[in-house]
Amino acid sequence: MANQIVAVWGVLLPESTLDQQWFRVLAAFVAVNMLVFVTISIARSITPPTPSRRARRHIRGETRSIHPDGPR
Repeated sequence: MANQIVAVWGVLLPESTLDQQWFRVLAAFVAVNMLVFVTISIARSITPPTPSRRARRHIRGETRSIHPDGPR
């Protein structure tokens, strides 16, 4: 028992800092930012993926291979 590790889980800042207006504004900004990103990530995971325009754009209209009967 002499080698106990004491871990303090909790307040890392003094209470006077937590009561200041700038800290409350910062905490509100972080909370709103988190809610926005959670909403975006849920919306992106629920909606089906759309086919990419970029994948279709790079298909050539004609074969430019030295083997004209080969695959496009």
